Amino acid sequence: MRNMKGSSSRSEVLSDLVRSYRIFGAIGWGDLGDGHISARDPERNDCFWLLKDSVPFTQASVDDLVMLNQSGDTVLGEGRVNAPAFNIHCPILTARADLNAAAHTHTPWGTPFSAEVQPILPITQEACIFHDDCALFDDEEVQIRGLEGGTRIAQCLGHKHAIILRNHGLLTTGASVASAVVRFVTLERVAEAHLKVRNPVPISSTAATQAHSGLFRESRVRAKFEYLAEFYGID
Repeated sequence: MRNMKGSSSRSEVLSDLVRSYRIFGAIGWGDLGDGHISARDPERNDCFWLLKDSVPFTQASVDDLVMLNQSGDTVLGEGRVNAPAFNIHCPILTARADLNAAAHTHTPWGTPFSAEVQPILPITQEACIFHDDCALFDDEEVQIRGLEGGTRIAQCLGHKHAIILRNHGLLTTGASVASAVVRFVTLERVAEAHLKVRNPVPISSTAATQAHSGLFRESRVRAKFEYLAEFYGID
């Protein structure tokens, strides 16, 4: 992981991470512990935080977070961390210094859509956010037992901010935890639209490109994240 100091303090990052898990839980995601959100540590950029195993998303607290280094060793916090979570998030954050967070969980629309092994098409306004910014990981390894699988995901992601993991689900990234989470919630909505629509007429590439540049801006992410938190009653 390359050095990239963020403007947020550690306490702010961890607060956002906890709230993100709780937002996912409030939506109804992660009820089987299937998913994870990571946050790069702003003080030690070669380390990142995850929620420890066996903690329901709805009950996440700062005390339940664990900081890991690139070797998977615990640096701060206590408790076991889901191995596939480390295998997925570590290669992504190592490869992309511009990213400080990633989010993945198994959702009612994203996971079945991933089984279609189809790219996101600009068929709705929200879908334009992912125009030329969502990769498709066409790989049959769904458990990601080692770093090799995570490295393949990172390579497939390239310079994009979202990726569909075949027969597995959705994964989004961002310059902040808020950014990754807002992207994920939006991508789930887009996956739902793809599965529900029967004869879509996609927006033209030119129009989708124009919409893409205006629909998702980091400067507006915080407001969207706070709206999500308030909507689901997350302090």
